[in-house]
Amino acid sequence: MNDKTAKEMRWHDIGRTKDGNLRHPADGGAWKAFDVRYRDFSSDPRSVCMKQESFILSMIIPGGKGPGNDIDVYLRPLIEELKLLWDGVDSYDAFSKKRFKLQASLLWTVSDFPAYANLSGWSTKGRVACPVCGKSTHSEWLTHGKKFCYIGHRRWLEPNHISRSQMDRFDGTIEEGGPPSVLTGSEILKQTSGTNFIYGKSTKSCKKRTIDDVDSSMHSSLHAMEDTCDGSSAFNDTHDFIEENIDAEQQFWKKRSIFFDLPYWEHNLLRHNLDVMHIEKNVCDNILGTLLNIDGKSKDNENSRKDLMKKGIRHELHLIEQPNKKLYLPPACYTMSNVEKRNFLQVLKDLKVPDGYASNISRGVSLKDRRILNLKSHDAHILMQDILPIALRVSMTSRAQSRVVKALYDFCSFFKGLCAKVLDLSELEELECQIVLTLCELEQLFPPSFFTIMVHLTIHLISEAKLGGPVHYRWMYPVERYLMRLKSYVRNKAQPEGSIAEGYIKDECITFCSRYFEGVETSFNRPPRNNENTYRLDMYMLNSGGRKLGKVEDVELDSKSLAQAHRYVLLNHPKIQPLRGRFMDEMQALRNERMDKKIMEKLLVEEFSCWLHQKAPLLKKNKSDEEVLSLVVGPSTHVKMCKGFITNGFRFLTKRREEFRKTQNSGVFVQAVGGNYYGKLTEIIELEYSCNYKVVLFRCGWVDIRPSRGLKKDKYGFPLVNFSKPLAHTGEALKDDPFIISSQARQVFYIEDVKDVGWSHVIMTKPRDTYDMGSNISTNDEDEVYTQCIPSDLPVFDDVSVPPRLRRIDMEIDDE
Repeated sequence: MNDKTAKEMRWHDIGRTKDGNLRHPADGGAWKAFDVRYRDFSSDPRSVCMKQESFILSMIIPGGKGPGNDIDVYLRPLIEELKLLWDGVDSYDAFSKKRFKLQASLLWTVSDFPAYANLSGWSTKGRVACPVCGKSTHSEWLTHGKKFCYIGHRRWLEPNHISRSQMDRFDGTIEEGGPPSVLTGSEILKQTSGTNFIYGKSTKSCKKRTIDDVDSSMHSSLHAMEDTCDGSSAFNDTHDFIEENIDAEQQFWKKRSIFFDLPYWEHNLLRHNLDVMHIEKNVCDNILGTLLNIDGKSKDNENSRKDLMKKGIRHELHLIEQPNKKLYLPPACYTMSNVEKRNFLQVLKDLKVPDGYASNISRGVSLKDRRILNLKSHDAHILMQDILPIALRVSMTSRAQSRVVKALYDFCSFFKGLCAKVLDLSELEELECQIVLTLCELEQLFPPSFFTIMVHLTIHLISEAKLGGPVHYRWMYPVERYLMRLKSYVRNKAQPEGSIAEGYIKDECITFCSRYFEGVETSFNRPPRNNENTYRLDMYMLNSGGRKLGKVEDVELDSKSLAQAHRYVLLNHPKIQPLRGRFMDEMQALRNERMDKKIMEKLLVEEFSCWLHQKAPLLKKNKSDEEVLSLVVGPSTHVKMCKGFITNGFRFLTKRREEFRKTQNSGVFVQAVGGNYYGKLTEIIELEYSCNYKVVLFRCGWVDIRPSRGLKKDKYGFPLVNFSKPLAHTGEALKDDPFIISSQARQVFYIEDVKDVGWSHVIMTKPRDTYDMGSNISTNDEDEVYTQCIPSDLPVFDDVSVPPRLRRIDMEIDDE
């Protein structure tokens, strides 16, 4: 074992911040409970980090189709090895130079939802598709939609909540039940003790069934469904019934999971993870498909309206038969006109995001067909986190749509909080209450067909986060990236399994050898793309060092800009603070009167630089600090200028450099005493002082943040800026401050409002590959800065006495 990796394996015990927040799976309840139960196992401080180089390709299952529930056959050798590792094997620690007993355990599995069924043994299709609710899953069969919907989220409300008795706003019933209890491992073992799963695929008849056979089979099943609670328990899934002729008896457990052969699996609190990546993607598809009325993806169609009519609810949305015998769908509160769809999609079409933030989402937008296609999982993640709230606010402006916008805002803020890198337990409690209210609000607004199993699963994500920690350790993104890497090994498409095996072995050999290479760039020591240049960073004052991008030019700076830049450095350098105090004392003595704050600031701007320059001989005589002396003497008139700069993990480009690019890297945000400033980067300047000291400054065009000027907030609390109005601190006047230190800059990007011309929405970004590991910076402050697209004071639906407007009376559905 390599001594570097051996040392890092102790981080979970000696390096992890333990302040009550969830930064790592070791902070979650499942890991802690495991350590308490198995103290001999947890006494060893070593543990493995889930990095790609730590992944082990234990098996390759051949064939063009997945094994399904037969995967246990392939997992048997893995289970035997896990049993062996639980007992322990002799190993050597290269860091401590000692031999020890290496033990390993499996805390949980990470998979998509179909594989969840194969690994757990619970059927994730049909009436009881929720593996957390189990047999208490609240589902209803939609006769016309021919599928199950998963509603009934009022069960999670307080027992005396008014929404429990509001029959007409929900499914026409009064909710008296409570939330279902989660099965323990012991209870699951008891329930699966009698299952007898026969491994192997059954042989199907080669004769194709005719349409008449399918229709007759379906009709007989539907009659059986009507006799048994509207068919909600007649069969698991319509598709499975037609294809495999499944009988009407409901099977909760398909099999006993092979993982229960592990001696500790029964007592694990979190055995299988719900995948946030695919849940978020499916929720986003539901929202976009319904709002844009995309064929095949919309959850509001003729069949969904017929289901409303059959249930006898929401009479305003029932189908209306016109004189020409055609059926008319009254526009619902979430229905968008063609103009509103165009405004919604225009936001996505004109979208420019920072480099590496997301893919080019605008490529899948069709303004002509009013639809968006080819969204990947990460595209949906970006939309739900940041973009969708803005697109909704721009397009859905009618009074009837305001409640829909608030509900979807709250849904987006839930995912934003859930996907945070640091989770606070008190905030998780608030999110857990919020998602219940949000789903209940959505049940009042959207048809039952909207509530697929993926929408329902969101109510269980917070409880899993409490047990497992942050979701980025438990979702499918790293697994999907690893699978993509394995697929890239394929050179012979006739033998893909062999190609993957050969490529994996070579990669393991290279990984092993690279651990011992010194002075050679490998995948482990290669700097990230937005890495700052570490050469002579000590010569850059105010932590302003970084990596320059593009051609570096030597330019002679005009006297006014040079004075403004030097003055800003003096007023922000901590070593000049005592001299600033001495200057103010002298000015106070000369004036012989008390100066207010405005006069003091004016004197600092206009006279401090000259006063400090006059003190240079005295400071040299007193042998002051070398850095202070260089600042007192002043910078050279010749400066270095470039068009790009990397600092704080951000890649900045000047406004002119990115003019014809599909990305936007010029947005700058800085926190100041007078407020938050927003601007666009115009110049990158490196000042040179004596003794080889340097400072990198950003010159920006700043928005005037004074009231009713260039900054405002809409009715939902979102900030908007206006660059078309006169800007502040342009640099034309000597007193202006157009510069900031490069280390002060944080990156934002702007989305133009297609309706409010001239105004742009602000989206904060975070640098990649950075984590809050418990520094002095407050976690709450960071969240407040970086989540301005989802205001913390966004109203939650407390006033449930006001019924929602289900039908839009201000429009008619446009002819497509």
